[in-house]
Amino acid sequence: MKWGLVGASTIASEHMIGAIRAQAGHTVEAVLSSSAERGQAFATRNGIPHAFTDLETLLARPEIGAVYISTTNEKHFSQAMAAFAAGKHVLCEKPLALSVDDAAQMVEAARNAGLVFATNHHLRCAGAHLAIRQIIAEGRLGHVLSVRVFHAVSLPEHLRGWRIDNRDAGGGVIADITVHDADTVRFHLGEDPKTVVAQAVSSGLGEGVEDSVMSVWTMPSGIMVQSHESFTHPYAGSGIEVHGTEGSLFAQGVMTQRPTGTITMTDKDGTVQLNYDRHDLYGYGLKAFNRAVAGHGRPAADGVDGLKSLAVAMAVARSAREGRAVDVDYKGY
Repeated sequence: MKWGLVGASTIASEHMIGAIRAQAGHTVEAVLSSSAERGQAFATRNGIPHAFTDLETLLARPEIGAVYISTTNEKHFSQAMAAFAAGKHVLCEKPLALSVDDAAQMVEAARNAGLVFATNHHLRCAGAHLAIRQIIAEGRLGHVLSVRVFHAVSLPEHLRGWRIDNRDAGGGVIADITVHDADTVRFHLGEDPKTVVAQAVSSGLGEGVEDSVMSVWTMPSGIMVQSHESFTHPYAGSGIEVHGTEGSLFAQGVMTQRPTGTITMTDKDGTVQLNYDRHDLYGYGLKAFNRAVAGHGRPAADGVDGLKSLAVAMAVARSAREGRAVDVDYKGY
């Protein structure tokens, strides 16, 4: 399958182009950029045959079977809807859109067209998180009582830009990181957050958007989740803890784009470090996407997964803004 890149982005060049080309028979055919100069430079640097500034021109190429969307967040909805109308499968960066209603329209458009629609939630593709999920599913922690996610990092300077100063483009730490943590918790626990309470601040980096947020989520089962995301914590580290009646799991350095980090588990027999497969996260996700296109299974995170992680993030943002508990609205999904 030939791919079109909608967005000459850092994540495309650092992670996705290599992951696409690692799949047998898959190539990157074209890239779209709002700047002809930047798009051509990106294409030349990455060995891509064509660069376009017009989405319709890219989508009109019959050899392109799928597109990967990694533009700024406010563009995802219209670009994905155009791709579905053109008969292309879509792998879209998170968040899928700026509203859950728009995400729902994307899901329905893909279903009606019979196309594969996936969200690039890379964390659930990591060997560490697959191992954590398996440990929970096997009941090795007993009845799960609580989860703590700590994902407060220092946003690299080259990734700042619109993320720290443009709310209209979907900037802010909630849209950038909380949405990832929502998907990760859903992946591990197999249920969707019901109610959230949150506070958000600008702690030195955000210019008109929040750069730090803490929230507590209540799950339908009664499990409590505490989540902390930030752009301004250079030394905090990241990870996830899962605490149950029979044991506790501590994963550190696993909330990244790389197959890194450690997992330890403590129970009545003591503390042990666990081994896990350290495969490429994005390659794993691409394999699942391609199998789904071939009619075998589903993507690692489909459009509904993206909708639900967005719904949680939107509830966190609303709770922080209004200073009250907010029920998460999944629009019936």
